[in-house]
Amino acid sequence: MTIEAFRTEVARAPAPALHLKSGARRPRVGFLGVGWIGRHRMEAILADDRVEAAAIADVSGEVLEAAAALAPRAIAARSLEQICELDVDGLVIATPSAMHAAQARAALARGIAVFCQKPLARTSAETRGVVDAARAANRLLGVDLSYRHTRAMQCIRELVTGGELGDVYAIDLVFHNAYGPDKAWFRDVELAGGGCVIDLGTHLVDLALWTLGFPRVTRVTSTLYAQGRRLAAAPKEVEDYAVAELALESDTIARLACSWNLSAGCDAIIEAHFHGTRGGASLRNVNGSFYDFVAERYVGTRRDRLVEPPDAWGGRAAVAWARQLAADNRFDADIEHAADVAEVLDAIYGR
Repeated sequence: MTIEAFRTEVARAPAPALHLKSGARRPRVGFLGVGWIGRHRMEAILADDRVEAAAIADVSGEVLEAAAALAPRAIAARSLEQICELDVDGLVIATPSAMHAAQARAALARGIAVFCQKPLARTSAETRGVVDAARAANRLLGVDLSYRHTRAMQCIRELVTGGELGDVYAIDLVFHNAYGPDKAWFRDVELAGGGCVIDLGTHLVDLALWTLGFPRVTRVTSTLYAQGRRLAAAPKEVEDYAVAELALESDTIARLACSWNLSAGCDAIIEAHFHGTRGGASLRNVNGSFYDFVAERYVGTRRDRLVEPPDAWGGRAAVAWARQLAADNRFDADIEHAADVAEVLDAIYGR
């Protein structure tokens, strides 16, 4: 998507009630890791025009050059340390997962706000360490949980929180990626923290808990596979298929399944179904798309379409963080829930 298209989409989206203080300079932001997803988030943030790009850094010269075209006045930095020395207010991290926690803590220790690709860290202990660092520094910390920002998921959450579905007693969550990641580090459990669960299941667990207001998870059961072989608890290799069941204190049961390289008959299957005493609602991807979603409500055999594509949602989490950074660069306690999600993932992995 071009930057012109991003500007059009951002202009259409309602902005939160956050405003840059009169006479204040725009926050200066560094971008660490500007591969395709890092560059996409950078483009979305800059199109919103609440912050300025102060620096960009990447290990690839070709990638760095492509990102520099979006922010020609930004300094091409060599490292995180150099970015931190440039008087930046915020840092956007889109590096391999093993680096996230240490890089986020280093920036926060310098008083720099952080927006990080998911997962924020590989384990719940690492995640809590980053959240604690943000709280100690009193600086904003955000994670790119982008599916929250689809119009379809926003619509479903409004139905649930507004009581339109009655008591939600069951949730079915699915994320099957027919391809899987194309970088070797994703297949290394030490570098990635896990396989399809930490990559895709992170979104599913977050959507379920976020929609219900983060009830406490009382029990987790799971089964993980690697190329059809069932794995033991705390596996030393990454899983490519997993199923799990979460029991919540609200007497709700959430079931999830996720996978890489599944013979799914399409590129992806992404679904979140919420079953309540007064009906149901679902988010579903369209024709195997990774980007196009519908929201539907069900009452008996009746089906009502509530939201349809197009919906340029991919950069909205990053834009929301940048807007909040421009208005109030203080610790936001909502990020505490990142640790709740990480604890569920640890339980799924049996560690």
